[in-house]
Amino acid sequence: MRARNFLLALAASAALAAIANMGEPRDWLDVLDAPALKSPLASRGLLNGLAQAGPRVVAVGQRGHIVYSDDAGKSWSQAEVPVSSDLVAVTFPTPQAGWAAGHDGVILHSEDAGRTWQRQRDGRPDAAENPLLDIWFEDARTGYAVGAFGLLLRTTDAGAHWESLETAVDNPRHLHLYAVRRIGNEIYIAGEQGLLLKLDRAIERFSAIESPYKGTFFGLTGDARAVLAYGLRGNVVRSADGGRTWQSLNTGVPVGLTASTIDAKGRIVLASQTGHVLASADGGATFAPIKLDRPIPAAAVLATGGTLIVAGPRGTSAVALP
Repeated sequence: MRARNFLLALAASAALAAIANMGEPRDWLDVLDAPALKSPLASRGLLNGLAQAGPRVVAVGQRGHIVYSDDAGKSWSQAEVPVSSDLVAVTFPTPQAGWAAGHDGVILHSEDAGRTWQRQRDGRPDAAENPLLDIWFEDARTGYAVGAFGLLLRTTDAGAHWESLETAVDNPRHLHLYAVRRIGNEIYIAGEQGLLLKLDRAIERFSAIESPYKGTFFGLTGDARAVLAYGLRGNVVRSADGGRTWQSLNTGVPVGLTASTIDAKGRIVLASQTGHVLASADGGATFAPIKLDRPIPAAAVLATGGTLIVAGPRGTSAVALP
């Protein structure tokens, strides 16, 4: 598919379906004012993000649905959420404190391991309702959120205030930003058209890094040995020197790689939008396919124990990791 972002395409389809099913205009209610509807099928709809909250797994998705599992994905409960905006990312820097982000510039916060959520921010005050596409916290107070058209936010007070960092990033064309993560001791951002950025802590600026691939990167992963960026058409680039030089990897996957996780054995696991799963035991230098009984399209993956939880357009699935 020629979409810039697999998650955006899925969310757009969900939004169009919701519009088609709306009643008369007088029945319309802004998604930022409408709490997420409770549904027994919430864990089977489109889910875009996964995170570990202590022993709990939390997933976020369309129409403000947030679900959580205390048994490694075997069963799910639905959280209390104050908005119906599509959510695409979630992070928990501690077992209790978590944040979720998504369309309409919305950022939500939970203090009870994902059971209930409160709105911290949306796009209405500054007329910047561009979707947020990823959120990540360095600790319980300092976090970053990135999104469409170069949207970059930071908080240093646990989300009480969010400041724009768009003037402190080498992104003059306002390219979409899809992922922000700390790999090793460095913080990186990945975006469209091969955009890779690294935080220069000395000058508090995200500086551009030259990449061998000029297509869209959807995510970042890695460990102390290397950082990897992955994206369209199965492309993965790897740096073992803090982003100074990069090598392209041959994954053998022809479609977008859209999700990653690190399992209990330290293996880096990548998943694709059509159900490929790859694993690396050498810090991302090489990848080998993991054969599953059936392919599961992935928007997010999370390894917990010996189980791989996959979230995507079919909801959540839990499969054993060989």
